[in-house]
Amino acid sequence: MIDPADLPALHASYGGLWLRDDGQTRALAKGQAIARAAETPVLLLNAPLAGQRLGYPELNGLDLLELWAFVHPARFLVPTAKGLAQALDLAPPIDEADIPALLQQATAVLLDRLGAADWAEREGGWTAAQSLHRLRWPWAPLVAPRIAKPREAERWLFSRLPEWDEAAPRPAPRTIAMEGDAVLAQLDRLTGTTAETRPGQRAYAAAAIDVFRPRRHRDQPNMLLAEAGTGIGKTLGYLAPASLWAAQAQGTVWISTYTKALQRQLDRESLRLFPDPATAAKRVVVRKGRENYLCLLNLEDALQGGFSGRAAILAQLVARWAAYSKDGDMVGGDLPGWLPTLFRRNGSTALTDRRGECIYAGCPHYRKCFIERAARASADADIVIANHALVMINAARGRETGQRPQRIVFDEGHHLFDAADSTFSVALSGQEAIELRRWIIGPEGGSRGRRRGLAARLSDLASYDEEGGNAIRAASEAARALPADEWLKRIVAGEPFGPLEELLAAVRGTVYARAADTGEADAGYGLETELAEPDGTLVEAAQEAALALDALLRPLSRLSGRLEAVIEDAPDWLDGAARARIEGAVVSLSWRRDLLSAWLGLLARIGGPADPDFVDWLAVDRIEGREFDIGIHRHWLDPTRPLAQTVLAPAQGVLVTSATLRGGGEWDNAEKRSGAVHLPRGAERFEAASPFDYPGRAEVLIVTDIKRGDIAALSGAYARLIEAAGGGTLGLFTAIRRLRAVHARIADRLARSGLPLYAQHVDPIDTGTLVDIFRDDPRSSLLGTDALRDGVDVPGHSLRLVVMEGVPWSKPTVLHAARKLAGGGNAYDDRLIRARLAQAFGRLIRRTEDRGCFVILSAAMPSRLLSAFPPGTPIRRLTLDEAIITVSAQAHRDSLGGVLPLGHQGSESGNADLERE
Repeated sequence: MIDPADLPALHASYGGLWLRDDGQTRALAKGQAIARAAETPVLLLNAPLAGQRLGYPELNGLDLLELWAFVHPARFLVPTAKGLAQALDLAPPIDEADIPALLQQATAVLLDRLGAADWAEREGGWTAAQSLHRLRWPWAPLVAPRIAKPREAERWLFSRLPEWDEAAPRPAPRTIAMEGDAVLAQLDRLTGTTAETRPGQRAYAAAAIDVFRPRRHRDQPNMLLAEAGTGIGKTLGYLAPASLWAAQAQGTVWISTYTKALQRQLDRESLRLFPDPATAAKRVVVRKGRENYLCLLNLEDALQGGFSGRAAILAQLVARWAAYSKDGDMVGGDLPGWLPTLFRRNGSTALTDRRGECIYAGCPHYRKCFIERAARASADADIVIANHALVMINAARGRETGQRPQRIVFDEGHHLFDAADSTFSVALSGQEAIELRRWIIGPEGGSRGRRRGLAARLSDLASYDEEGGNAIRAASEAARALPADEWLKRIVAGEPFGPLEELLAAVRGTVYARAADTGEADAGYGLETELAEPDGTLVEAAQEAALALDALLRPLSRLSGRLEAVIEDAPDWLDGAARARIEGAVVSLSWRRDLLSAWLGLLARIGGPADPDFVDWLAVDRIEGREFDIGIHRHWLDPTRPLAQTVLAPAQGVLVTSATLRGGGEWDNAEKRSGAVHLPRGAERFEAASPFDYPGRAEVLIVTDIKRGDIAALSGAYARLIEAAGGGTLGLFTAIRRLRAVHARIADRLARSGLPLYAQHVDPIDTGTLVDIFRDDPRSSLLGTDALRDGVDVPGHSLRLVVMEGVPWSKPTVLHAARKLAGGGNAYDDRLIRARLAQAFGRLIRRTEDRGCFVILSAAMPSRLLSAFPPGTPIRRLTLDEAIITVSAQAHRDSLGGVLPLGHQGSESGNADLERE
C-alpha cells in the first residue's frame, strides 16, 4: 500500500504556495504549483479554495476533506489546517509552511483508522469504498485496500435506516397554572448550581410564564413582547417555563428562529433539558422546510446512475452521511456545510426536494423518509425547534392542522416582519409558472429526472373514477398554456409562445421602456417599475393570461373534489399507502389552487383599480446584466396583518423576543413589526437591559475622511484597520460588488502579514463554514453582507472589531418607497437603519470579558441614528489615522491582558448630538 509520506502535499494561500515532497518543503511560484498539481495527485485541503488561490479553478487532487467525509461522516470539522489538527490530536502548524507536512500526517492518521477495530463508522464502509473505486474517486486506491471485507454482506443504506411508526393523535394539552417558584427552580436546574445568578434572566423567565397560562380572551393569545439585551440569557429564560409547561400540560411548545445558527444553538441547549442524547432526540425535534432534507428517492436515483462524474462521488459520500445522520438535514444539520462546495456545480440541491416532486406514500422509502419522520416526531415532542417561515407556511396552507402551534416562542423576533413579508407575498414569474407546468404535466421532450406529472401520480384514480380522470387530462391540457422550457430565450428573441409567455414579454417591454427614462437599463442590476398606468399591450396580455389560468384552475378544483370523494368512498384499492398518497395530493392541489387564485387576483389589478392593502410591481431579475426571471410581484403593504390573522390569533400563547426587538426605537415599532398592533388587545411588554459594560468595553468610531464611492480609499481603510487589530475583524457591506472589489485589493496584502481573509460571495465556502473558520482563528477576518449582520455568534477574542462600509441605507425599491410613504417618510427609514445598526453592533460584545471597536466608514452618519447603540457607549467622529491609533491601542491592551476602558477623554455619549455642521 502507498505510504502517505510518499504523497506530495500542496498548500496554497494568498500569502504563498508550499509543496512538500521527498521530505522537503519548498516555496513555489503559481505556474510551478499548477504544473505539479496537474501532473500527479497531490494532497490538498479544500481543493476549490486552493484552486481559487492559485487562479486554477479546476484544480483536483487528494482532498483531505473528502477523506474526512468518508471516514467520519456526520462529524463536525472546521475545514482548516488548524481544525484538522485539533480533530486528529495533532500539533497545529506554527506557520503556513508547516501545513503540507501536517497534511501528510493527517492522511496517515485517517487511513490508519480504516483498519482500526474501534472505527465507529465502519458499517457500510467497505461497500461504499468499492462503489467509489468504480467511480474513480482519487482516494479509492488508498482507501479500499485498508478496509477488510466483512464476513457477511453489508446491508444497503435503505435497509439500515429505521422506520417511523404511526401513532394515535396526541390529546389536547391539559389546562394548568404554573407557579413562579417552580419556573425559577427549573431555571436553576438548567443553568446549574455553580452559574452566576442573573437577575435579568430570572425576571425574564417570570414574565414569560404569562404566555403559558390559560388563554384569557377568545379573540387573541396571551402575547408578550420581550426585549432582552445580549447577555441576559434569554434562551434558558424562555426554555425554563416552556419545558415545565410541556411536561405538566403534555403539550408541545414551538420555538421559531430566523437563522440556522440559532437553531443549532437551541438544539445544543436542549441537552440541558435532557442530558441523555437518546431522550433529547425524542423530546426535542428540529423542523425545517422540505427543501432542507435529503430525499431518499433522489439519492437512490443518484446512486443507481442518475449522477455521473464528480456528482456521483458526492452522492456516495452523502449516502455514507445519511446512515449516521441525526435527522437527514442537509442545510445547517450535521452534514458538513463544506462538503457540497467541494463539488462545485455538482452540488447537493438535486438530492433534496426543492421542486415539489414528493410523491408521499407512493415513494418506496416513505416509511423511512427523514421529512415524514420529523413531522411525526414533532407531534409528540415537548419542544419543536422550527423557523419563522415553516410556522407561517403551515398556518397559511392549513398543513398539519392537528399539530398547529398553540404555544409559540418567536426568537429573533425582530425578523418577524421580513419573514411574513416573504411568506405572504405572491409572484407570477416565469420561474414559478414553469414549475407549476412541470408539476402538472411531468417531464417533456428530452428532460430527465424522476419528475412525475399528475397523470402518473394519480393513475389509479384515473382508472377508477372517470370524472377524476377527465379532470386530470383537462388540467394537463390547460397547463400547456404555461411557459415551457427555454421560455426566456423565446421572450428575449421576441418570439413568445402562449398567453403566459406573451404576458411576460409585455412585462419585460414595459420595464425596459420605463428604465430607459432613468438610465438604469444599462447598469446590469435587476430592473423594476411600479404597476401603474399599464399600456394597452400589457392589459390585453393580462386578460388573455387570466383566461388561461382560469381554464387551469377549474379542472384542478374538480380534481380536488373527486379526490376528497374517493377518500370518503374508500374503494377496495384504497389501502393505507394509497390513502396517504391521495391525502398528500389533496394538500398539494390545495395550495396550488390558492396560488392560481392569487395570480388571478394579481392580473385583475392590471387595468383595474389598485388595492391599498398591497404593493404591486413589474420586475426583470438580472445578475450582472444577465436576465434569469421576469414577473409581476405583489406584497402586503403591512405583512403583519396576515401574520396576526393566520398565525397569532389562533394560538394560545405567543412570546416574541429579541435583543433588538424595538430596533433602537420605541415600543410602538415592536408592536407594528410583530403584528401585535392588529390584535384587539395588543401585547404585554417586558424589557431587560444587557448587563454588559458597554461604556467601558466598546467604542463606536465614525471615520470622516473616506470619500463615498472611492474603492481604493475604502480598501485601504479596511486593510489598515484589520492590520491594526491583528485580525479578528468582521467587515460588513451593503453591496456584493464592493465587497468583492475590496477583497481583491487587500487579500494578498493581509496574507503577507499572516492575517487570513475570508469573504462571503468570494470564497467557495458556505456561510456557516466561513463563520466556523472565523471563530476558530483569532487572526482571521471575514467580509460579508446582511447574512453576517444577524445571527452570527462569535464570542471572545476572535471578534474584536466590526467595520461597516457605511450607513446601511435601504435600497430604493418600489416596495420600500410605498412602505416609507405609508410609514411616516424619513422616520420609517430611520427605524430600519437603527435596527440594522443595533443588530450589527450586537455582534461585537457577546460575553462579559469581550471588548472591541465598532467602526463606520462614513462621514454622513446622522446623529439621530446614534440611539441605535447602547446608552453610554463612547462615540467619536475622527479621521482614519486616529481610528487606526485607537484600534491599535486596543489590540495592544488585549495582548497585554489589560482591562483599561476604551473610552477616551472627549468621547461623547451615544445620545449626544455629535453632528458636525
